[in-house]
Amino acid sequence: MSRLGSLGARLYRGEVGYDFVGKRMLWYGVSILITITAVVGLAVQGLNMGIEFKGGVVVTTPKLSVSTEEARDTAEEISGHIPIVQELGSGGLRIQISDVSTSESNKIKTELASDLGVATNDLNVDVVGPSWGEQIANKAWMGLGIFMVLVVVYLAIAFEWRMAVAALIALIHDLTITVGIYALVGFEVTPGTVIGLLTILGYSLYDTVVVFDGLKEASKDITKQTRWTYSEIANRSLNGTLVRSINTTVVALLPVAGLLFIGGGFLGAGMLNDISLSLFVGLAAGAYSSIFIATPLVADLKERDPQMKALKKRVLAKRAQAVQKGEPTEAEEAEAAEAAGAFDADPEDAAPAGAVVGQRRQPTRGRGKRR
Repeated sequence: MSRLGSLGARLYRGEVGYDFVGKRMLWYGVSILITITAVVGLAVQGLNMGIEFKGGVVVTTPKLSVSTEEARDTAEEISGHIPIVQELGSGGLRIQISDVSTSESNKIKTELASDLGVATNDLNVDVVGPSWGEQIANKAWMGLGIFMVLVVVYLAIAFEWRMAVAALIALIHDLTITVGIYALVGFEVTPGTVIGLLTILGYSLYDTVVVFDGLKEASKDITKQTRWTYSEIANRSLNGTLVRSINTTVVALLPVAGLLFIGGGFLGAGMLNDISLSLFVGLAAGAYSSIFIATPLVADLKERDPQMKALKKRVLAKRAQAVQKGEPTEAEEAEAAEAAGAFDADPEDAAPAGAVVGQRRQPTRGRGKRR
């Protein structure tokens, strides 16, 4: 078995682990700091809205001997606006000028053709009105709102309302960070960006649901035992799915990183940046929030429940009694048994898939034997 696979198995069995839930105040603080930075960047820098949202003109030229720098200077002098010039694979140029009316676009087309030394009919001109971008933005907001409502309803039915609230906060956290980084980096916001933002919601929710599903199974009949508190079971469940979450995120990030750094960086395919940056940041933020935000939030909300408060008192009281008697607690005995593989059980005695993390069924009397 590979080293990572062995680590994943030990995490699942509870032999090793990290106290994510116990240190939740640290993660909350880090998340608040990142979110504040994103909001400040958004407020100060603002979003660099693309031509689809502001309106303007896009001029596509045939193959030219003019460089992108020369074309940029020419277009800026003619229009009075700072253009975006990209070199196409055919050797032509794509000149994008925002905040230009239809009447101004005809003048720009004529003067560009003259200064660049091409026939007017050889230039392909597309005029984009701001109303089209406004329609896209409204539909995106509508889609986002419907998605959020459906997510909350589904999680409240499939799990419970506390998990629905935690997942919603995690999604808002991911969106805020992604939009804030767009503002800080200065990448142009286009319809591709909107598609990327809506796409990352699904990835973020997938990671969260995987953890919540394990937690739901792990916390069945939790009040019938006095070995673990809810927060401890949540943490053990999170550790059990940790490697799976990391593997899923890394596999998803690799092709997106290729689009962002190779396609958008080395090859100069600027249009790939629109969707790849939002996907890259959103996937990373989604994995972070499912581990450091969503599950600790569920534990926080759940620990406020009277039953969980009573359970925690019973668990702590029993541990205190064991310490006074100089005996190991039930949790310590279970961890020692799991780490040492204390029991040999027949296949039918093995704990079923999805059993409570950290709570292994005792073998049937007379069939298990100590080593």
